[in-house]
Amino acid sequence: MKLEKYNSINVIPFIDVLLVLLAIVLLTTTFITKGEIPVSLAKAETAKSFNDKKEFTINIKHDNTIIYDGIAVNVDDLSEKFKDTNKDSHIFIKSDKKADFEIFVKVLDVLKSNQFNNISIVTKK
Repeated sequence: MKLEKYNSINVIPFIDVLLVLLAIVLLTTTFITKGEIPVSLAKAETAKSFNDKKEFTINIKHDNTIIYDGIAVNVDDLSEKFKDTNKDSHIFIKSDKKADFEIFVKVLDVLKSNQFNNISIVTKK
C-alpha cells in the first residue's frame, strides 16, 4: 500500500482553534476594561455608603498645582478630602521633577498628620 502525498494543508482545525481563542479574548477584555463584574445590588433602608476605592493618587504638576481625583485642590483642602478615608488605603504621589520640593513635603506632611502610612512615591525607571 502506497501513501498518498498531500498537496495542501487542512486549515479547518486551525480556524477552529483561532475562533475559540478569539472568543476567550473577547470575553476577558470586557472584564478587564471595567475591572469589575457588573452586579445589580439589592436596596436596603439601613444601607451605609461603601467606598471600595483602596488606592488614591495625588499628582503634583510642574506649576505646583495639586490634583486629587481629577480636581485641583489646595494643600489645606487635601486634609479635608482625607478625613473620612480608610487609613489603610494606599496613596500614590506623582510629583513632577520641576515641582517645588516644598509642596511635595507639605503633601507628605498632610498625609502623615492624618495617620496614613501606606504611601508610595511613583517614579519611572
